[in-house]
Amino acid sequence: MAMEQVLHMAGGSGETSYAANSKFQEKSLRMIMPMMDLAIEEVCKSLPTERSMVVVDLGCSTGSNTFLVVSEVLKVVGNAVAVRNTTNDPLPLEIQFYLNDLPGNDFNQVFRSLDQFKQQVKEQMISSLVPYYYIAGLPGTFHGRLLPHQSVHFFNSSMSVQFLSQMPQGIEGMNKKNIYIAKSSPPQVLKVYQEQFQRDFSCFLECRHAELDGRAGRMLLSLPGRKNHGQPYQGFAFLFQLLAQALYDLVLEGKIAEEKLDNFNMPFYCPSMEEMAKMIESQGLFVVERAETFEMNWDPADESSDDDQLDFDDAARSGKNIAKYVRAGFAGLLARQFGEEVIDEAFSRYAANISKHLLREKTKHFILFILLKKRGV
Repeated sequence: MAMEQVLHMAGGSGETSYAANSKFQEKSLRMIMPMMDLAIEEVCKSLPTERSMVVVDLGCSTGSNTFLVVSEVLKVVGNAVAVRNTTNDPLPLEIQFYLNDLPGNDFNQVFRSLDQFKQQVKEQMISSLVPYYYIAGLPGTFHGRLLPHQSVHFFNSSMSVQFLSQMPQGIEGMNKKNIYIAKSSPPQVLKVYQEQFQRDFSCFLECRHAELDGRAGRMLLSLPGRKNHGQPYQGFAFLFQLLAQALYDLVLEGKIAEEKLDNFNMPFYCPSMEEMAKMIESQGLFVVERAETFEMNWDPADESSDDDQLDFDDAARSGKNIAKYVRAGFAGLLARQFGEEVIDEAFSRYAANISKHLLREKTKHFILFILLKKRGV
């Protein structure tokens, strides 16, 4: 199944929407801001005066997070260009922002928020430091070409590259009771997932290499990964295992056909940093300028330390928070496979499974941050 037409975050602004349940993505994006600032500063140094800059946010989704990259770029560019602008004239550099996501993304919600965002920019930034800027939607999959040759100066992709172009093929009926890589999965499941991600990421790099400016361009990637290369069932893998348990309970009760569960595998892959570095090096198109890793609690609202044991109420609250942001990302895909009528019950059971796990063990996401530029530049 190709994902381009069926995969999207939950639209609108209601209780189960992505806009209301994207704190995890916001937190990871704010963590990467220092690296983003350095990248934008390098782009500015490489650009001549009185020139436009093109910035593309790949996988922009919807909600307040959509404009975080835009506002950060405006701030950094404004400060950087003002230093070399000796007059009080408006900043000479203009910025074209493209907000990219799959066609099913709620772009209407994004565009409805645009006036409010522009007003916030006026209120929060000194007008003389705000470059002229223009914002456009760019629907389409980043697994293919999106823009003209060498037309982009900065790509950002936050929590997006881990999505595959299709469900891994050839393991239907093989990964029983699971929807992703688990300890009980046959070795072939991991192999097929890795091969699909390698194909998709290689294509992604080829397309971005063609589109990125050869002199000034930078690309910043952030994605959920795994801490140990030899343990592919860490992080999101275990979250998906808890979701699979909830779905299998519904199978046992006759609410979901077992065949549907056995033939479903998440179009998602969390690589290790070692794996990413090896693929980038073997592709030969980019060099890694910087690479960092961070850990964060499954529940982005949980600020407790590793030594703090969650009590029953905390675990129950975190279970609901985590289930909500997973639902915001995958409910549409799951509803297509299993039926809309089981989604509420599946995620209610899922939240309970997460809570039980957190009472036993605090578990974290492992996030990869990678800054790239073209090789030979």
